[in-house]
This record gives sequence, structure tokens and C-alpha cells, in this order.
Amino acid sequence: MRLRGGAAAAARTGLAVCAAMALVAGCEGLEGEGGSSTDGGAAAPAQEGRAVSPLKNPDGTKPGLAPLTSETDEDTARKLIESLRTKGRGPRTGYDRDEFGYAWMDTADGVPLARNGCDTRNDLLKRDGQSLRFRSGSDCVIIAMTLDDPYTGTTIKWRKQQATEVQIDHVVPLSYSWQMGASRWSEDKREQLANDPLNLLPAEGRANSSKGDSGPASWLPPNKRIRCAYAVRFTQVALKYELSVTAPDRQMMLRQCGG
Repeated sequence: MRLRGGAAAAARTGLAVCAAMALVAGCEGLEGEGGSSTDGGAAAPAQEGRAVSPLKNPDGTKPGLAPLTSETDEDTARKLIESLRTKGRGPRTGYDRDEFGYAWMDTADGVPLARNGCDTRNDLLKRDGQSLRFRSGSDCVIIAMTLDDPYTGTTIKWRKQQATEVQIDHVVPLSYSWQMGASRWSEDKREQLANDPLNLLPAEGRANSSKGDSGPASWLPPNKRIRCAYAVRFTQVALKYELSVTAPDRQMMLRQCGG
């Protein structure tokens, strides 16, 4: 599927401390089952208005990734990013996607939307998609929809037959987390990270594939308007799961928010 990261004007908030605490609650691109087709093969510019600022969405249950547009929000973002611990990236030895459970499991406890009878991937499509069409007899499996992709800033009309055109991105890549300490986590905690909506964004497949397991120092969304919001979301996930980031990644994230 493809998403287009709409850009609702980021709501101002002076509750930096509250936001920071909430962030402590709650990617590497995982292949989504979705696909997207843009009529005529060309994606249209996404319309803004539905996506939510990460500062107003600390548990990841609201749609999209709206840009931060006020100085107050950017100041809050910088304070959050500055609170991250840094360390060097460890070896990838032993990493395997299966270490984080099978893809899109509905049984990862401790995260929103778990055990609701619908797998994680379809939960995310319902969260971020519009004009949803479901498989006959199902209120879970989505076969068509329109998505606003935050990473490219385009609107995508997705059809399930074109699965790879939209993928589900782990904002903090699973391989990245493995190298930053997840290799020593319990299986339950790794499953939580892999299925936590806070760490998951449907996005244009090519943009997601280009990211791989990169941190922000090596990859940022092509859509410059949401780069600070992306840095905040990356920070929210790292804080929630007590992950360090590399010093270059933290520096790059600060730069996206005016630091």
C-alpha cells in the first residue's frame, strides 16, 4: 500500500513533560501485503488534514504523520531528542526477522490493537487508510483503499493485487534495534516492538525499500515537511523501548527540528 503523509498543521502543546512521558510508552521495512495503484500510474499530491502530529499521538493509534509547524512544537521535539542516550551500533550477528515473531501477528501483548481479531497489517491499513474496501464477508481484510503516504507526500489508490507498492515501515528498523540492544531482549519485548503501531507506518514501497535498516543519519523521508515529525516518532519509539541511538542519528534528528 502506499501512504501519503498528510500534513495537518501540528497542534501546539506546551505539555512537553507529559508528551515525553507518553512517548516512553509506545523499523525496518516490513513487507506489507498491500499494494497500491495510482490511477494512470502517477501518484497525486496528498491532501492534508487527517494526519496527526506525533506530539498529539504518543501511542500511535491515530493516523498518519503530520509535520510540526510551530516553534513551540519544534522546541518540544528537540528536548525529546536530546533526552536520547547514544552509543555505537553493534554487530548484526544473529539477526533474523523471526527473532521478532512472525509478521503481523495479532498476539503481541502489551501494545494497542493486539488481540482484536485482526492482524497488525490490516489494523494499520484501517488506521491510516480512507475509502476502505473489505474482502467479502470480512471486516478486517482490506482489498482496496486510498492512503496518504507521509514519506513521499503523495496520495495512493491501493489495490491488493499490487502488494509491494505499499509496505509497512518499522520507523525504528528491527535490525537497527537488534544492533542497539534488542538482541538481549525477551522474545515478548521484540514481538511488541515489531507490532507496536507507534513504530509502524504504511508507506510507499520504493521509499521504504530504500530505507532498509538505516537510522536517520543515513536515511530520511523524501518529503522534507515531515522530517522533524519522523525524528520525533523515531525518538518516541526509542524512548518507549529504552533503546539508544547512534550519536550521528541523534545529531541528524536534532537538525531536522531546527537544532
